[in-house]
Amino acid sequence: MVEIELNGKKVEVPEGSMVMHAAEIAGTYIPHFCWHKKLSIAANCRMCLVDVEKAPKAVPACATPVTNGMIVRTLTDKAVRAQESVMEFLLINHPLDCPVCDQGGECQLQDLAVGYGMSASRFTEEKRVVLRKEAGPLISMEEMTRCIHCTRCVRFGEEIGGVMELGMVNRGEHSEITTIKGDTIDSEISGNMIDICPVGALTSKPFRFAARTWELSRRRSVSPHDSNGSNLTVQVKNHKVLRVVPYENEDVNECWIADRDRFSYEALNSDERLTRPLLKQGGQWHEVDWQTALEYVGNGLRDIAAEHGAGSIGALVSPHSTLEELYLARQLINGLGSDNIDHRLRAAEFETGTGVRWLGTSIASLSTLQAALVVGSNLRKDHPLFAQRIRQAVRKGGCSVNAINAVDHDWAMHMGQVMVAPASRWAAALAEVAAAVAAQKNVAAPVPVQTLGEQAKAVAASLIAGERKAILLGNAAAHHAKASSLLALAQWIAQNTGATVGYLTEAANTVGAQWVGAQPAADGLNAAQMLSGSLKAALLFNTEPEFDSAAGSASAEALGKASMVVTFSPFKANMAFSDVLLPIAPFTETSGTFVNAEGRIQGFHAVVKPLGETRPGWKVLRVLGNLLEIPGMDWETSQDVLSAITGAPAGELGFIPAGKLDNRTQAALVADTGELPAPVSASIYQLDGLVRRSNALQKTADARAALAGGAA
Repeated sequence: MVEIELNGKKVEVPEGSMVMHAAEIAGTYIPHFCWHKKLSIAANCRMCLVDVEKAPKAVPACATPVTNGMIVRTLTDKAVRAQESVMEFLLINHPLDCPVCDQGGECQLQDLAVGYGMSASRFTEEKRVVLRKEAGPLISMEEMTRCIHCTRCVRFGEEIGGVMELGMVNRGEHSEITTIKGDTIDSEISGNMIDICPVGALTSKPFRFAARTWELSRRRSVSPHDSNGSNLTVQVKNHKVLRVVPYENEDVNECWIADRDRFSYEALNSDERLTRPLLKQGGQWHEVDWQTALEYVGNGLRDIAAEHGAGSIGALVSPHSTLEELYLARQLINGLGSDNIDHRLRAAEFETGTGVRWLGTSIASLSTLQAALVVGSNLRKDHPLFAQRIRQAVRKGGCSVNAINAVDHDWAMHMGQVMVAPASRWAAALAEVAAAVAAQKNVAAPVPVQTLGEQAKAVAASLIAGERKAILLGNAAAHHAKASSLLALAQWIAQNTGATVGYLTEAANTVGAQWVGAQPAADGLNAAQMLSGSLKAALLFNTEPEFDSAAGSASAEALGKASMVVTFSPFKANMAFSDVLLPIAPFTETSGTFVNAEGRIQGFHAVVKPLGETRPGWKVLRVLGNLLEIPGMDWETSQDVLSAITGAPAGELGFIPAGKLDNRTQAALVADTGELPAPVSASIYQLDGLVRRSNALQKTADARAALAGGAA
């Protein structure tokens, strides 16, 4: 540790720190633009100039290393005059358009100009103008004249996103930030550039001119998309969601969110929202009141159970639903005498009697891995923020990332070995790695393999070396027809290398769905069986089987054979084969809980009132259970439901009990699984109903590539 004096106070900081870090520890604010705690040091803006004793001139706090006994002052005349001079230069070419700038009210330049700017400019020459640029459907670069060349966006793309999509060209007053070749910004986490831009040069295209920042109410929430469980700040005006930005949580999403977390809110205000219950009669849809709709469903379920047995009734539930909704759906189905409920809609193999599959380690630990083997995942697109953490482990710690996949995707990071093989050969590839581990550790191989390639040897060596390593099974591995065999091989490798093994897990509540038992026991029908046409009554909760299941378009024909199909959805979905549509609230209009990949339980509240006659899904299930006279479904609030699930008082959240989390399997170790169909996984902007209905996301390069049949 190094001790310095900062404004008369002693501060201890780690050796190698900069003066800016010392100021952070001491709680002393130093004005800055280009410095950001998650980015490399650029020292572009010079706004952080401070007075260091014995230094002839003011020095930048962000780029000045501390030395023992250093005396730093931030409020002397020398420091303040230097900062005022920098501000005068920054404002020379900056346009005076604060009244129409989307950044107005939360602009760092605006704030610091009040403290360090002059009342009038001495610059009388003509101001420069930078032409607008077209950067795609998410980020607006209409007013690049505002840019102060802090290069935060450039460094973010290169260091955090892994793709340098922006750069600076020319010199002096002709310098400008541009995409160089006129390309669009296509990174899956590109929206964070909007947040870190200290002025209004980069703004949100969907939010553009929608509201002023001081008109917005800010409310916390949790992302309903992938399994990271990103913490969000949802910004609302007149009971309408207008913007979503990150809420900082170092253990989960740091200060970033993925673009689908940021821009999927467009779907909440789309024309496809279902606002009243609909009933199909004579092939025509009619709006009805809730009492009529629920009585119709209740009577239909009673009649079908009496005529065909309770085993003819089943529920397909989305793992993007809340913990309370999943629990009540199971209670409802079980109360009817059925065990047919499943959230594993895209799976091809259905294990029974196993523990809750999870990440196998903490999310934060991904940033410090020394080696990783990723199986069956387009990590960058499936889990953008997990990929970002592993990218930091590669960039800062030299982590060796290896993969087994059907396609050699663009990982946007330096890769070790990528073993490309069709899905039917993934078990063989893992068996080869296991054999290489066995050879290097001088133990018996779990299964015999004919050849031992150099790639497998290199993967094995990287997993044996180091202390922190993980084997991560992706969405395609979870949906694989021999998923349990892949897990068994991964488990053997992990046990013999000291690595952790776990699933990246597909959706916001995949872990929670397993915990509350939203899947059948031994006698129940799984998702594939229910979508094969075996049901007389199907409850589709927050899911569209044509897009969300392995059955795909065939599910429509299968469900069309049922006597009654009830869809619970925020949108006008499944209309071709449904008999009843019940409008349930999306995550912004209901309270609930998600459990992320590491088992972290995160609750949230509604941020706006329900649209039209939309009702919270948990409440619809509760009332339907009451109509069907199912005992034990009398909860008054979602917190009461959560307490019933966790066994803890309302408000006491944390993690799923460790005893429930278990990635072990009894499956046999095999080297060859024979010919198998390719696993079904959704592309980045087809994952759920919200992203599918976001106009901006559907215009991105990733969405267009998926629709054209390319890899997302």
